Amino acid sequence: MSNLQVRLVNLSPLRVASLSGFGPNPEDLAFQKLDAWAGPRGLLADPEKHPVFGFNNPDPVAGNPDYGYELWIVVGPEFELAEGDAVRLHNFPGGRYAVTRCEVPEGDAPGLEVIGQTWQKLVAWRDENGYQRGHQQWLEKMVPADLPGIRFVLDLYLPIAERLV
Repeated sequence: MSNLQVRLVNLSPLRVASLSGFGPNPEDLAFQKLDAWAGPRGLLADPEKHPVFGFNNPDPVAGNPDYGYELWIVVGPEFELAEGDAVRLHNFPGGRYAVTRCEVPEGDAPGLEVIGQTWQKLVAWRDENGYQRGHQQWLEKMVPADLPGIRFVLDLYLPIAERLV
């Protein structure tokens, strides 16, 4: 795994607004909801202040094309939901992660193959480097990027615990 660039990150606790989609393309559904809800509130204008994380929820099951994808957008402690908001607020405790970048090329729709392969490489890196499994949520952070031939970019956050001795 020498070609995999990994950095260790201590993710601070986060307050997040959560939206989700379910079906054969739940990422698209979740992002449509995020755009409709967070866009008019100006939350998508500053990805440094309001980063977006996602993860499967529930995970795919063999033989069933439907699964879920949940998106979290970071909001401040002062943020309050308005009546009728179709989101939930969560306090995420954070944790320690091994993080690597995943660039999904144009034409890889929806990108599941390259994302899955990169997750597998990151898990192998964790095991080869003697880290224990962490128990916090696995996360995919959306990375703003405008690169030729690249459809979108994610930072994959794999939970880790102490290194085995």
